[in-house]
Amino acid sequence: MEEIIIIPMVVIGLPWLIMHYITKWKTAATITTDDEALLEDLYQLAKRLDDRMDTVERLVAADNPDFNQQRLLPDAETDNQPLRELDRLLAEKKEAKQ
Repeated sequence: MEEIIIIPMVVIGLPWLIMHYITKWKTAATITTDDEALLEDLYQLAKRLDDRMDTVERLVAADNPDFNQQRLLPDAETDNQPLRELDRLLAEKKEAKQ
């Protein structure tokens, strides 16, 4: 009598359970289009804030020669490298969609 319960559980229940959690795992690993849009907006905001910070530091340094800039060089390569990497990734993604 126990074989009648155990065999369907192993043949049907176990694969269903495994497939269920594989599906959950795959859907949780992807970001939604809303998430992508939010990331794009945050990226654009970061670029604008970086440009504004350079401008503010340049203006303050022009008015006050003793001003100690937080960033050593405005528009420095080390400062802009993460933004360029994001630009490259976004361009690749747009090319892949087309």
